[in-house]
Amino acid sequence: MRKALGIQKGWEQSTVNRKSALRHALGIQKGWGQQIVFLGPCLIFFLTIVITPFVLGFYYSSTDWNGLDLNKAVWTGSANWSRILHDDNFWHSLYFTLRFTVVSVVIANILALLLAFVLMASLKTKKVLRTVFFMPNVIGGILLGYIWQFIFTKGFATIGDLTNNPFFTLPWLGTPNTGFWGLIIVFVWQTAGYMMVIYIASLAGIPKDLIEAAKIDGARPYQLFKSVYVPLIMPAITICLFLTTSNAFKMFDLNLSLTKGGPGTSTQSLAYNIYSEALINNRYGLGTAKALLFFAAVSIITVTQVIITKRKEVSA
Repeated sequence: MRKALGIQKGWEQSTVNRKSALRHALGIQKGWGQQIVFLGPCLIFFLTIVITPFVLGFYYSSTDWNGLDLNKAVWTGSANWSRILHDDNFWHSLYFTLRFTVVSVVIANILALLLAFVLMASLKTKKVLRTVFFMPNVIGGILLGYIWQFIFTKGFATIGDLTNNPFFTLPWLGTPNTGFWGLIIVFVWQTAGYMMVIYIASLAGIPKDLIEAAKIDGARPYQLFKSVYVPLIMPAITICLFLTTSNAFKMFDLNLSLTKGGPGTSTQSLAYNIYSEALINNRYGLGTAKALLFFAAVSIITVTQVIITKRKEVSA
C-alpha cells in the first residue's frame, strides 16, 4: 500500500520526530493540549476574579472613591493610611477580632478534641452523634446567625420565664460582654463538629499496640494524652488550628446576622468594619486600604501558627 501511494517507510517516523523536537524546543509537554483544556478556564477565572481585583486593590487603597463611578476615583497618596492610624473604630475592631479569635480557637479545638475522644469509644449511636455534631457546619453562616438570634431573643427568654434561671434571662445580644460571648457560642457550635471529624480521622490512625504498650508501662491518662496522642495527632492539630484561626479572624456573616456590630460598635469585627466602611459609608478607597491591612494580618498570624505547629510535628 505504501509503495502504491509512494510513501516512504520512514516518513511517518520522521514526522513524529520533528513534532517531538518542536515540543522539546518550545518546552511543551506531550499532554499540553489537555492541560490547556482543563486548566485554562480555571486559570482565566482565577486571574479575573482573584488576582486582578487584588492588584487593583493596591491602587484603590490610595484613592478617595465611592465605589461607583471610576471617574471620581481621586488619587490621595498615603491619606487613607494616615486616617487608619487615627481611626479608633478600626483599632477597636482589631482588638475585638484578636480577642474573639483567641477565645474561640481555644474553646472550639478543646471541645472538638473532647468530642472526638468520646465518639471514638464503642458507642452504639456514635455514627448518629457524629452526624448531629457535624450538621451545624453545613448550615450557612447568615442563616445560622438568624436562627441563633431567634434562640437568644425568644427561646432563651421563654425558658428564663419558665425556670427563672438567670443564665437564660441575660440580654445576650444587648450588651458588649454578652454579645461577645453570644458570638463565641454560635461560632464554636458551628465549627467544633467539623474539627471533630478531622480529629477523629487522625485518632483512628494511631496504632492500637502503641497505646496498649504505653498502658502496660504504667502511663496514666494524662501522660498517655501528652506523650502519645498529642505528638501523633499534631498534623491534625496544625490543620484545625489553621482553619479555626483563619475563620475566626475573617468572621463576618455571624457578626452581620447576630449583632450587626452592636450595641454601637462594641462587637464589630474587623471584617464587618471593612464592609461598613466600603459599602455603607461609601468610602471604598479607605475600605480597600483596611482590607489590605486585614489581609496582611491574617497572613502573618496563620503563617506563624503553621510554622510553630509544624516544628512540633518534626520534633514529635
